[in-house]
Amino acid sequence: MSKSADFSSASLAARPWDARLARRIVAPLKEGPVTPNHVTTARLVLGLAGAAAFTCGTYGWSNLAALLYVVSNFLDHADGELARLSGQSTRIGHVYDLASDAAVTILLFLAMGVGVGAAPGPGLALPVPPAALGAIAGTAVALIFFLRMRIEELAGKVASRQGSFGGFETEDILYLLPVVTVCNAVTPYLIAASIGAPLFAVWVVIDYRRVMRRAKPAVADSTSGTGLA
Repeated sequence: MSKSADFSSASLAARPWDARLARRIVAPLKEGPVTPNHVTTARLVLGLAGAAAFTCGTYGWSNLAALLYVVSNFLDHADGELARLSGQSTRIGHVYDLASDAAVTILLFLAMGVGVGAAPGPGLALPVPPAALGAIAGTAVALIFFLRMRIEELAGKVASRQGSFGGFETEDILYLLPVVTVCNAVTPYLIAASIGAPLFAVWVVIDYRRVMRRAKPAVADSTSGTGLA
């Protein structure tokens, strides 16, 4: 086996479980008419439908919303895998993918807040309106997406990659959303998100500042190198 084949196998094995599964599923599509942007659009539509379902606030609609979101989140990996397999990776497609990710995730938390406020459960006593909690979590997520995009621009995609353990990434916790809705625990989840998302955003801000400090000497060196002796 060649070194490149070894590297490819090792790289695939290091990828998250959902990305590996997505790669297997979309592999037959690489020669067909389906493009990565088609998959991204399906991800966006399902994610927006899930957010809309959450605004109803009822048990049934919340479970449907969680299911739609999980499928949408999985398709977020499928479009990237299809792009790599088919050689159709483009800058526009990448930006479209990032914008869809941000829109779906931000609206998810906003919709949860609206839904909790529309159909409050027994014992609900929040010092802050549920919609405000959703806005806090959504705003933190928006900041995280923006900073990770800037980190990728400054230091490459590897630098913006989130932490993983055992083939699972930080964001994979969202796959547990159906468990949350089945257990009728959307309100505690929303409260946890309104606390956890800002804390994670602080960590990303620190990481961004670290990348910025590393990028400044490199920019200075490249600028000085263009000067005349």
